[in-house]
Order: sequence, then C-alpha cells, then structure tokens
Amino acid sequence: MCGRYASSASNDLLAELFEVEESVGPLPEPSWNVAPTDAVPAVVERPAAGTGELVRKLVALRWGLVPSWSKDPGNGARMINARFETVAEKPAFRRAFAARRCLLPADGYYEWYTSTELDSRGKPVKQPFFIHPSDGGLLAMAGLYEFWKSPAGEWLASCTVITTQAADALGRIHDRMPMVVPPDAWGDWLDPRFGADPRGLLAVPGAGLEAHLVSRAVNNVANNTPDLVLPVPDADRE
Repeated sequence: MCGRYASSASNDLLAELFEVEESVGPLPEPSWNVAPTDAVPAVVERPAAGTGELVRKLVALRWGLVPSWSKDPGNGARMINARFETVAEKPAFRRAFAARRCLLPADGYYEWYTSTELDSRGKPVKQPFFIHPSDGGLLAMAGLYEFWKSPAGEWLASCTVITTQAADALGRIHDRMPMVVPPDAWGDWLDPRFGADPRGLLAVPGAGLEAHLVSRAVNNVANNTPDLVLPVPDADRE
C-alpha cells in the first residue's frame, strides 16, 4: 500500500508543470509527511458552468476516499488506496474510476520494511524507506476522487491512490506501489468523457525509482520537516 508520502512542490510549480488553468483555494501547504485524512493537492478536470468546457484545476482533496453513498465519512481513512486489479469493479471506486480521475503529485512515498531487529518490546522493528524518482522529478500518482454530502448539506471532496504489485527491485521493501500517469496520458486520464478503458493509461514507475533508508522520525505523523526524506546511515536511523 501507499500509506504516507511527501508532496512539497509549491502550488505555483504544480500549476506550471500540470498546465493548470485555475487554482481553487485554500490549497495545502507543502508536506513531507502526508498521512491519511490530510488535505493534499490534486489536479482534476471539471466542466465549466454554462459552457461545459473542461477546465484543468489544482484543488485540495482529503486523502481517503468517501463514496457518495456512505452514511458517514469515517471509513475514508481506510480507503487511501484502490487496487488496480479491482478498481473498475469495486463498488467504492468504480463510479469515480469511470469519470472522476485525478493526478496526485508527490516527491515520493514511504514504505516500511520489517527487519530482523527487535525493539524494546521484543517486536520486529519496521524501518522506513523513502522511494522517489531517481531523476529528482515528481510522481504523478494515479488517483480517483469523489464527492460526499453530509446530512447538514456540507460537501467533502476526497481521493484515493491506485496501487499495483511492486516492481521486482522494490518488492523487497513492500509488495504494493502507487501507479503513475505518464505526461502524454494526463489529458485522457483527467478527461471524464474519455471513452476507452482508463487502465491502459497507467504505468508502473519501478524502473525510474530508487529507495533509501530514512529516519524513523517519519513514523510520527506530527513530524513534518524536509529532513524526513533525506537518506541516513544505518547507525543514525533513530
């Protein structure tokens, strides 16, 4: 799964990179420790009122998808990921997959490897790694978004990351990884009127990624500083 990631690019950079026509605030601050239920930046395309023309927007979504038919938003934290293998059929995701697809920009994501080392309670230590593009660029993670209306009439916009089987080089850390959308497929992926199977637009980014060990400080969601993504020697991992 992808349960924590970093998204620190400025809103201006995201707007330029993804050719955004409209930024809808307030937008999230840069984060090096994005956790479930956090607000995250997302790129979507929505029809303009009156004309119906698609407008590419930078918006904030809550990470953890809440289906429109949910009785309450409490289950969203458990729907931070949608499996590629079942995303088109699973009731929680299939409507969003058909017409509400988004891009979730990320510097990279964290995964935890269960080591042979034991902690003070005698349990195996989970060591975090940061997995990121080797060229220093951004991941355009494949996402879905949904709208949920509370009984009081308030709207919640939420999202999920599509994941797949990890590439061989990274599978030793965790067996799942986020899928990405290549730049030449952004338009079709975002277009709610795209007629073909959107799964054909997705890619596994394994060959372009590298992983390094990071401090266990990332385990605490209260920690959110740029040094969290930096590599640390094995002896300095605490």
